[in-house]
Amino acid sequence: MTRTARVLPLLLLAPLLLTACGEGGEEKGETAGTGAPAAELGPRARALGIAPELVYVTEAPGFALARQSVGAYGGDGFSATYVSRESGEQLRLYVDRGTISAADCTGRQTVCEEEGDGVRYRSGGGRHEYAVVKEDHVVRLEGDAGVPRDVVRKAAQGVHRPSGEEVAELLPSAPGGDAAPTGPVERGDLPPAGDGAPRNDVDAGG
Repeated sequence: MTRTARVLPLLLLAPLLLTACGEGGEEKGETAGTGAPAAELGPRARALGIAPELVYVTEAPGFALARQSVGAYGGDGFSATYVSRESGEQLRLYVDRGTISAADCTGRQTVCEEEGDGVRYRSGGGRHEYAVVKEDHVVRLEGDAGVPRDVVRKAAQGVHRPSGEEVAELLPSAPGGDAAPTGPVERGDLPPAGDGAPRNDVDAGG
């Protein structure tokens, strides 16, 4: 009896210990580096066809997130657009799997240079961008031609995994989430007695 009482708690803890040792913030119940609950980010992202680990946000002075622009990109990547409050010019954030190198520059790009380890600047065709290479994916900040290069750079430097509050602002609730009804809706046009037929003498809205 004594041996069983000591072994059972270890068996119950084993799955938790294995989960905590897994790679990636979501395996720990958090997004990497910010503490956003994976239970909140995961269902919301997957409902849009987005891999939770590819969701990022950023900040740029004078720019605001256009929430309706948030969606999937490529296979299971992520995209969002930030719009200038003054000029209407755009900063577009794209996250997709893969990598990027000098060999990926094309003839349409007049500038293609590396600014640091895993950070590349490219311009041409009326737009310019900073690409930040992560372990197995690339985060790109693309700006319209009128957006200054330093603004695009700062936005690229500021990309991060969303906090719990940012997740709620960024992604809609998943189907069946908190927004789902929790019980039957009371009707105001049903009489308290009789056969339950709707009344037609009530005002708009019952």
